[in-house]
Amino acid sequence: MPRKRPGRIRTKNTNRREALKLSSMAPEDFNVRPGEVKSIACPDCRTWRRIMGDKVLKIREHCISDKVAEGEKHVTCPGSDQLVVIDIDVRRWQAEQDRLLRDAMPQENRHAAQQFYKPLPAPAAPVSRIQAEVTLRTTRRAYLAHRRGCTVCVGGQHCMDGGILARRYVLALTQEPARLEAHEQAERQERRTERKQTAPAVRKAQWVKRGGEAIEAANNRCAERRPGSLSEFRGPQLPLAPQDLEAHERRQAELGKRYARRNPAASAA
Repeated sequence: MPRKRPGRIRTKNTNRREALKLSSMAPEDFNVRPGEVKSIACPDCRTWRRIMGDKVLKIREHCISDKVAEGEKHVTCPGSDQLVVIDIDVRRWQAEQDRLLRDAMPQENRHAAQQFYKPLPAPAAPVSRIQAEVTLRTTRRAYLAHRRGCTVCVGGQHCMDGGILARRYVLALTQEPARLEAHEQAERQERRTERKQTAPAVRKAQWVKRGGEAIEAANNRCAERRPGSLSEFRGPQLPLAPQDLEAHERRQAELGKRYARRNPAASAA
């Protein structure tokens, strides 16, 4: 876009009035938007006139009447060559003007001319392309479901999706033993970790159940055995011969006859 150059001031004359400050005028009586031609409503004739100049701003010289070409007399407006001073915040003024324009616009014109519709949802991915948990059960179910609904997958023939599902099922079938072994190892490790965490509490409960400190005190009270002393389980009061000698002899004779019947060669020798 070509740059709009400000109008040239062809004279240094002014109307000898005090400079007109934009802060003293109504915000809608001038236009100082960046990139647009500066203009102002002349305070005398109330017609829109161009503001000339780059650093020194003046209202362009103009006539009171716009009908000079129709024969009316050319009378210069007293507001010509009026000095103008921009003493306002242009950005704030522009934002306020934009807000006023939006408020004044009819409601039906505030909507965008172009209608925006929600995009259509993308089609669902085929079953063979869904990234889910790959197990023997899921792959077999997906493969059988595809076989029931596909007219191309007959016998040993497969379509493209059916071949992918079949290969996935075979791969899961070969990997199932390793997966089960890994699962069992994980469960064993989990049980081992749980036992390690609960072992102190279990041992403490067992210690309390078996007597705890009372048993420990009884063990500490045990006297040390003297060297050469006999145990109470090997004293002289224990019987060394059978109580019923006749019954013992009959039993021994009966066992000898039974042994002879089983091994006649050994008894003959």
